[in-house]
Amino acid sequence: MAAKDLYEKDLYQILGVKKSDDDAAIKKQYRKLARELHPDKTKGDKKLEERFKSVSEAYEVLSDSKKRADYDQMRDLYKSGGVPSGGMGGGYGGGGANFQDVFQGQDLFSTLFGGGGRGPRRGADLQSETNISFRDSIFGKEITLRGDKGPITARIPAGITDGGKIKLKGRGQDGPAGPGDLFVVVHVTPHPLFQREEDHLKMVLPVTFSEAAIGADIAVPTLDGEEVKVRLAPGTPNGKILRLKGRGVARNHHTGDLLVTIAVQIPQRLDAKAKKALEDFAEATASESVRSDLAQKARA
Repeated sequence: MAAKDLYEKDLYQILGVKKSDDDAAIKKQYRKLARELHPDKTKGDKKLEERFKSVSEAYEVLSDSKKRADYDQMRDLYKSGGVPSGGMGGGYGGGGANFQDVFQGQDLFSTLFGGGGRGPRRGADLQSETNISFRDSIFGKEITLRGDKGPITARIPAGITDGGKIKLKGRGQDGPAGPGDLFVVVHVTPHPLFQREEDHLKMVLPVTFSEAAIGADIAVPTLDGEEVKVRLAPGTPNGKILRLKGRGVARNHHTGDLLVTIAVQIPQRLDAKAKKALEDFAEATASESVRSDLAQKARA
């Protein structure tokens, strides 16, 4: 593309931002448009595909402080009439710039868009997004994305975190020196039972009052589908954390643990027999006060 075709474009208008906007605003606007115009969503609409390419070209310049400054300088020169709209062989329009201004402008755009000894540029990098289940984020998964040239198969590595990225080399926009890369942002759907803390998994295990008081052997489900028996010691308090070694996330030659938090469940309804049993228990343990030192602590 000739330099004049580029500096005649208003890249700020193409991206939908103001010249005064900072880098964060430009990045936010690009991400918004990239989601709306991505080929995965436009499904073959050639007009929207061309807009997506224009937006990517504009962002490539405006997201780079050096390129943006060079573009602003050349754009201002063009609007003032210093650069001929017809190229080097045309008239000067209404401006009073000399030949040095024109050559300087051509050099600026050569630097921006691949000339001036830098050689041809690769195509722009693209970004896509995908959603996977919590289980697939722990064990890994092969996914298929829709691309401009057909389906793209990619492997999500085991242990990836929510918001993590994978890079697919050469799957971006085409360019004179080859295609750019495709970056896929991975969103992980929350699990109804398990949560993640670095390489550990966490869960809450409900137990009955009698299990916590007397002790019990309880089956604990794990993410891989296997159940593991744990022994609850007599008098286990509410909130106690049990650690199941090696039942967490396997990543970087290390496997985390499964941290199980005990949650003692209080009965909401009691029949006469159960109520009588608890009354007998209360009577039998009446001499053991659980609040004997509260008043002393309050006065401390």
